Amino acid sequence: MKYLAFLAALVAPVAALSDPNPADWDAVLADAQGETVYWNAWGGSTTTNDFLAWVGSRVVEDFGVTLEHVKLTDTADAVTRVLSEKQAGEDSDGAIDLIWINGANFAAMKNADLLFGPYAEQLPNWALVDVAGKTVQSDFTVPVDGYESPWAMAQVVFVHDTADMPERVGSMAALLEWVKANPGRFSYPQPPDFLGTTFLKQVLVDILPDASVLVAPATDENYAEVTAPLWAYLDELTPYLWREGKAYPATGTAMFPMITDEEIDLSISFSPGAASTAIANFELPDTVRTFVLDKGTIGNASFVAIPYNSGSKAGAMVVANFLMSPEAQARAQDPAILGYGTVLDMEAISPDERAVFEGLDLGIATLTPAELGTVQAEPHPSWAVRLADDWASRYGVAQ
Repeated sequence: MKYLAFLAALVAPVAALSDPNPADWDAVLADAQGETVYWNAWGGSTTTNDFLAWVGSRVVEDFGVTLEHVKLTDTADAVTRVLSEKQAGEDSDGAIDLIWINGANFAAMKNADLLFGPYAEQLPNWALVDVAGKTVQSDFTVPVDGYESPWAMAQVVFVHDTADMPERVGSMAALLEWVKANPGRFSYPQPPDFLGTTFLKQVLVDILPDASVLVAPATDENYAEVTAPLWAYLDELTPYLWREGKAYPATGTAMFPMITDEEIDLSISFSPGAASTAIANFELPDTVRTFVLDKGTIGNASFVAIPYNSGSKAGAMVVANFLMSPEAQARAQDPAILGYGTVLDMEAISPDERAVFEGLDLGIATLTPAELGTVQAEPHPSWAVRLADDWASRYGVAQ
């Protein structure tokens, strides 16, 4: 028995050492050479896909890491894949090396011990991240604890064509009144699409007298009472939506063409720069502008995480670190490319790097940081899950 215990003691450190140590960056770079990283990420946007392809060209050039974008329609599919592999005992060289993730999907993977880490705060470019000013250490109220690294900031904006809707509205109550006065001219994506579910959360955050209740998990005891005002609001709103609420856009991406085709005048986006990007790409008319609500709108960070059974953890960390580089962050913030908000602290980067950001033309439809106002916190992920399910039972339609 002592001999078996001795063997077990020998095996345990070997297994632990099989994963790269993010604190030893030189070793990570050496291990990453020649690795292929399968990044499972949303594939519903041509501009985003092009940006990810550019990231791939840069990491193979500088670090010898091949990046393959596995296009997802639902991040939950990647979570299910990793969970299935764990249940099957496939604890090494899994199919997924990196996931674009946040919210309920991150919470599910973290709770099920499906993630490699902690690694994020040991990446070299973490020193450049605006930890104090950005929500990068919690994800929908769930502590990140170094198990995912940020690469973009997002905030809800409303997108309107000023040719048909000249003035903004300052609250969800005012939006309801505008929609009733202009039937058929507004819609939102069908939940569980993340933007559609975000619209539900945004309504709730804006109409509740005290939205702090949403920071704690939804429970059987509080859910019905807290969400009752939302369902009353949607009951009143739905008959005045595009197609009388009998059909919904499948995704947020589908809504910009609806503005261009003059089917609707108002939509929602989770990217403050998306409208300017679409205008620059001739996908929206140049009369389009954006606004936020008087109380502010929901904001969050986009993260990447590494599954526990990735066979290319070093390569995945190299990609995650590159995404936080000033080069990648400036390119992502350029509205001609993506128009995403940066996770970086401008005081932490060099004057030359800062000049690149300052030289960006954010576009005619992009609000300044001051105009974006207060960022409302994301509710706990348990609210999103229940809201999407409840919405489907009340208003869902076949796609």
